[in-house]
Amino acid sequence: MAINLELYQIDSLQRAAFGYFLDHADPVTGLIADTSLPGAPSSIAATGFGLSCYPVGVERGWMARAEAARRVLCVLRALAEGPQSRDSRATGYGGFYYHFLDMRSGERTWRSELSTVDTALLMAGILAASAYFSGPDDAERDIRRLAEKLYARVDWRWALHRGETVTMGWRPPGRFLRHRWRGYSEALLLYVLALGAPEHAIGPEHYAAFTDGYDWIDASGVPHLNAAPLFIHLFPQAWLDLRGLADRPMRERLTDYFENTRRAIELQRAHAQLNPGGFAGYGEHLWGLSACHAPRGRLRMRDGRWQRLFGYANRGAPFGIDDGTLIPWAACACLPFAPDASLAALDHIAASYPGLLRQGRFPGGFNPSLPGAGPEGWIDDRIVGLDQGLVVMMIENWRSGLIWDLMRQVPGVRRGLRRAGFAGGWLETA
Repeated sequence: MAINLELYQIDSLQRAAFGYFLDHADPVTGLIADTSLPGAPSSIAATGFGLSCYPVGVERGWMARAEAARRVLCVLRALAEGPQSRDSRATGYGGFYYHFLDMRSGERTWRSELSTVDTALLMAGILAASAYFSGPDDAERDIRRLAEKLYARVDWRWALHRGETVTMGWRPPGRFLRHRWRGYSEALLLYVLALGAPEHAIGPEHYAAFTDGYDWIDASGVPHLNAAPLFIHLFPQAWLDLRGLADRPMRERLTDYFENTRRAIELQRAHAQLNPGGFAGYGEHLWGLSACHAPRGRLRMRDGRWQRLFGYANRGAPFGIDDGTLIPWAACACLPFAPDASLAALDHIAASYPGLLRQGRFPGGFNPSLPGAGPEGWIDDRIVGLDQGLVVMMIENWRSGLIWDLMRQVPGVRRGLRRAGFAGGWLETA
């Protein structure tokens, strides 16, 4: 029987990315490491991605259902039992969680902030897992019970801090961060969950204040909601099926977030083809600018030019910063939106940059304009949990729609979308 090499390649990439959550989960708490670097703390966002990926592993036959349920329950118990207080060593406060937690103890680490958006990513993973583990046995019942408890106790209204929009976070013993979530960002997911929460929900007027900050540009005669880094478009839609759904700003411009993301990908591809910085490798089949690590400072490139590198930064196009550093996982994450372009990019990467994969996984970033052992140039030594989760989930949404299907079953998601003013698509038949 002939082997579909294209599907085989995708399956291998997805399975290897899924393996990150087996290799980098604490055996006691189940929390997921932020990166593959030794001693890395847990990222609650990476943990949320991991919780969403376990159902994929079961459906693909990579993990037994009972083992996946055990891992999910381990995480939920650690989160439910972790101290919630103003103490700087607590796990969280007000139902929110600190951005980075100690893998074993669950205590706050790296002096991180109580993060509203990372808590939202965590909650999305919890809700996806609870929708999947719907069985009658004790473990799966406990998953649903704890998921309901954890979602219900997040005090979204407190995070407004007497303002129109949600604050980005809080630091102990009692200081809110100055910036707020206003304008298009990954916080689209946060607002949907906060609007749909069974307790402490915010009102539709706060979502309206969020969207009032949108930055629209013209993209070849079509209105485009601009966000330069790819992850802003991708993170919410890893969970939310927004095909054909539109809120007020989208309805007014006769589009939706799914189509907007397709345009964002085309804008990035056009930027790579134009290549205004003259960087190595850029072209129709090598693109992808987003948040990632890179060297920092003024460095000499392969062609002898000097280039300023920005370290960890939100790279993007159009109107974003670009120093030649690309995210190799972009094509996997964009499969549901631009499958032909993504598959062509994956073929190109496999043929031209064979040294990128490590244990079958893409690193956080690479820069072929910088000197290196091969055509890949500089390669990030980190495998990043968020990236691997996005690869697993977006490939699965392209293959089967599993994560989208699960989240459509969550009452809080349906309620949040409707309260935000979304209509159309699957909401009409839900």
